[in-house]
Amino acid sequence: MKQLFFVVIGVLIGFVVANRVGATSGGGRSGGGTFLAQVDARTKAFAGAVADGYRSREAELRTDD
Repeated sequence: MKQLFFVVIGVLIGFVVANRVGATSGGGRSGGGTFLAQVDARTKAFAGAVADGYRSREAELRTDD
């Protein structure tokens, strides 16, 4: 239960920080919205690469049978 509490607190702090960065005119290096859009794009690219690797390995394991 204590771990769940800390996870919720961490998510809330992250949400507040993201809103503050997004609301500032200079937020980060090149603007708040642009900074968060870059983070979102990089996160999606990483998630896509992980998913592709998983599918590739899964297909490889199926052919080894």
